[in-house]
Amino acid sequence: MTSNNKNIDISVFWPAIFVTGGFVLWGAMTPSSLSVVTTAALNAIIRSFGWSFVTSTAFFLILAIFLAISRFGKIRLGHDDEKPEFSTVSWVCMMFSVGMGIGLMFWGVAEPVSHFGAPPHGMAQPQTKEAALLAMQYSYFHWALHPWAIYAVVGLALAYFSYRRDLPTLISSGFYPLLGERIHGPIGKAIDALAIIATLFGTATSLGLGAQQINSGMHFLWHTPESSAIALTIIAVLTVVFILSAVSGVGKGVQFLSNMNMIVAALLLLFLAIIGPTVFIFDTLAESLGYYLSDLVTMSFRTAAFGDGKWLAGWTIFYWAWWVSWAPFVGVFIARISRGRTIREFVIGVLLIPSAVTFVWFSIMGGTALYSELLGVGGLVEIVSEKGAAVSLFALLAQYPAATLTSTVSMFLVAVFFVSGADAASVVMGMLSCRGTQHPATSIVVLWGLLAGASACVLLVMGGLGGLQTASILAAAPFLLVMVGLCVSLWMGLLDDIEVHGHFEELEGKIASAEAEG
Repeated sequence: MTSNNKNIDISVFWPAIFVTGGFVLWGAMTPSSLSVVTTAALNAIIRSFGWSFVTSTAFFLILAIFLAISRFGKIRLGHDDEKPEFSTVSWVCMMFSVGMGIGLMFWGVAEPVSHFGAPPHGMAQPQTKEAALLAMQYSYFHWALHPWAIYAVVGLALAYFSYRRDLPTLISSGFYPLLGERIHGPIGKAIDALAIIATLFGTATSLGLGAQQINSGMHFLWHTPESSAIALTIIAVLTVVFILSAVSGVGKGVQFLSNMNMIVAALLLLFLAIIGPTVFIFDTLAESLGYYLSDLVTMSFRTAAFGDGKWLAGWTIFYWAWWVSWAPFVGVFIARISRGRTIREFVIGVLLIPSAVTFVWFSIMGGTALYSELLGVGGLVEIVSEKGAAVSLFALLAQYPAATLTSTVSMFLVAVFFVSGADAASVVMGMLSCRGTQHPATSIVVLWGLLAGASACVLLVMGGLGGLQTASILAAAPFLLVMVGLCVSLWMGLLDDIEVHGHFEELEGKIASAEAEG
């Protein structure tokens, strides 16, 4: 990776540094005042604009599916003769590991157990079979099609305008049909700065979750105290590791980590599926998937008007905001590795394959936990309630053989997901601040990595899990507007592409007919 800083776009770089660096300094100096201000801003956003997260996310899913099944699906993300750079297996592994690796480790047991103890919108009696089914249904809802649709529309717009229209790999490039050359002016710069800010706080949220879970694992295995000091130390150590990985480049760094981690994760799932309640797991997968698909539309548009507003803010809106805050970096990353694929291939790969893995993941992790609650040892609801979500996976593994080994493997998985996700994020933030270059300056990548780690530390000190959730929603709110505009611009660009190609094919037909007659 080059160390040349001449490509830095100061109109993007300095505003993003000012906002993120100011946040870190504020949080380091007076965390209590930062907490008061951010909490007030969060409450205002959720009260007035919570519905916009719900409806926009549903719209992104509808748009992604339509583009895949329509005539637009044949358009290649690149020139017509280009072929994909990465194999399909590596492509899917990199997407999944970067897209939500840490989150699945953290919430794979914790979310179904939490919903089992306190059912969404009060739609079932707690700790009943009905609550268990609802818990799985909402776990799928928060982790499968909708988040990947958010990633898909951003990644699709970037890949299309970067590789088919030969524009820089920047979020602002996706607005060319709407803004024209103004993407190179103040509006375009503001869009790219917003993307960096959203990416940094989305990454910081994931780093904070990962540090909490590793700390819980260390406490479980070695009785190490669970404290902010230890969590901050974990963040510091892994930040150094992911920065070293990031400067090695996507080919050597993320691809290796992602492939290795998916193999280890698959072995852990296989262990639980075999040693755990195998039949119950498969029954859970089939029945809860059916209910999820049948209620998908209703769940997609449920707001606080007739539902539980507090629950909605703490779960659904938090998740949609978290995915939106990750969308700039995951979108840029999957665009970067998807050159040469058609829109149909892209949407199927980004939307359906990771969703299928998510269904299996939650069926095994969540299904095993719910079996324990309904028919086994139990106690997980109380543990999550008293000690927090971070310890839930280790509490479940303790009920099965080789708990020390599987818990150690789980901590390793969280650490590597931490590194691979933050690795990609720091590279993408470097790209966005260096005019979309594929090889941003090493010093810039290191700087963004350090700021992401520092922000995660501030958020943990400021309010633990609540602080992490607050930062995600606040960072995502302005970028949600950017995403809506990006969808409109992509639609305009695709219509223009179809029209141009239609005229070209018509001309080729006339030439062929003339040659045949001659």
